[in-house]
Amino acid sequence: MVADRTQSHPLVRLETLALIAVGGFAGSNLRYFVDGVLPAIPAVIVVNAAGSFLLGLFAYEAQSLDLLERRTRLVFTTGFLSSLTTYSTFAIQTALEAGPAEPLLLAAIVVANYGLGFAGVLASRALVRHFTEDTEAAVDSEEGETA
Repeated sequence: MVADRTQSHPLVRLETLALIAVGGFAGSNLRYFVDGVLPAIPAVIVVNAAGSFLLGLFAYEAQSLDLLERRTRLVFTTGFLSSLTTYSTFAIQTALEAGPAEPLLLAAIVVANYGLGFAGVLASRALVRHFTEDTEAAVDSEEGETA
């Protein structure tokens, strides 16, 4: 009960908001950096695929391992990753650079963004499951030694 009141205190909520803002600042700056290093279309595909992998990692970590605090996840997911990934830019860029005149390029950009995004989520799920199985095996072996 006390923990619930502490979490809802305005200063705690303000601190969480500030941390999310810092995460957003870092994510948007990384996206800007990647956009300066790579050509426009590959830059968007890279940040969306990497962001999908990392978001999947945080989601499956929360579901399976639950090692990180909720606020830590918020900083990275709502702050950093939401500013790093850029599906709105992907949509506009696809429409502008690969409009109706270039249907194959349009299809390739869409498939690359969504395909690599889903692949990233599935890869992060496999990674978390791998660590979950290792953790469960270690616990089982420790329990067997003490029995």
